[in-house]
Amino acid sequence: MKIVADDKIPFLQGVLEPYASIRYLPGKEIVRKEIIDADAIIIRTRTECNRSLLEGTSVKLIVSATIGFDHIDTAYCLKNQIIWNNAPGCNASSVKQYITSALVHISRQFRFTLKGKTLGIIGVGNVGTKVESLARNLGMKVLLNDPPRARNEGDGKFVNLATILQQSDIITLHVPLIHSGIDKTFRMVDASSLGKMKKGSFLINTSRGKVTDENALKESLRSGHLKGVVLDVWENEPYLDVDLLKMAFIGTPHIAGYSQDGKANGTSVAVQSLSKYFNWDLHDWYPENIPQPANREITIHCEHKDTETVIGEAVLSSYPITEDHRRLVDSPDQFEVLRGDYPVRREFPTHTVKLVSGDDKTKNCLKEIGFNVKT
Repeated sequence: MKIVADDKIPFLQGVLEPYASIRYLPGKEIVRKEIIDADAIIIRTRTECNRSLLEGTSVKLIVSATIGFDHIDTAYCLKNQIIWNNAPGCNASSVKQYITSALVHISRQFRFTLKGKTLGIIGVGNVGTKVESLARNLGMKVLLNDPPRARNEGDGKFVNLATILQQSDIITLHVPLIHSGIDKTFRMVDASSLGKMKKGSFLINTSRGKVTDENALKESLRSGHLKGVVLDVWENEPYLDVDLLKMAFIGTPHIAGYSQDGKANGTSVAVQSLSKYFNWDLHDWYPENIPQPANREITIHCEHKDTETVIGEAVLSSYPITEDHRRLVDSPDQFEVLRGDYPVRREFPTHTVKLVSGDDKTKNCLKEIGFNVKT
């Protein structure tokens, strides 16, 4: 049994060695000649799985330890009887944490409260659903747009794209990259759609870079129509538009889902997929000894502070998003290095918030977001 695996997939080394011969390579070096006799490959988004990679190889199973799968030519796989698996939802809570930190930072920098603001969520799958719950806990109004779900479930809870664009103070994108068809998302945020957005609004994109037209983003920012953007994904990554990075309120190197928890979930799904296919005894495998954050307990003195202020302190203490922004601004040419050497980040449930003089409303809100709370 031969398997080629991306060497940046965490917690994986040593797990499969008792069952197969494993070779670890950087994602971009997983090319046809390296997998010619492999039975399976374990990848991330950096490896394009298409005919040029797979034709003539012995690969029969592709496992991607990621939430997305637009890097896999699913039609080619189906035609050639190659099974593929991804890890839907594995890092949804990590992206929720990223969005929460971004929202808090936006509100603080521009001096407004999130309560009562309208958040437009485009794409209401695993991530979008968690973001919806978060926004409601913060007292925000929420508009949802998800055409596939609306067709299946009815329009009751969903609105059309025009409504999202016109009424949202902040829009966040959580869609897959689809190049054509009724649900096309490729460059869905272009000059036309940006022009329909409320003047002075914000855009957050943690989905795929090609969902936006970056030139249109820059023009909207220059004109002042768009107040600010938070971008974790870029059209041509790892080669990013440095001018757009300089204009972005927050710019990060595709790490929204890079919490240790999200990584552990993705690797777990990958290992369990291999176990099921090859009939190994790893069906319940999950990483042990996941690194702990330095600030596992957060103490907040609540005197003369409202609930939103306390929540903001807890969120930014657990994940100070501006540190990721600073690292990328300082070294934009190190995009892949910053991803590969990403520091330990744990999600909200790993952190305990100790409230001094906190009220029940604040305590319950923190719990709903995901924190452990003690008073």
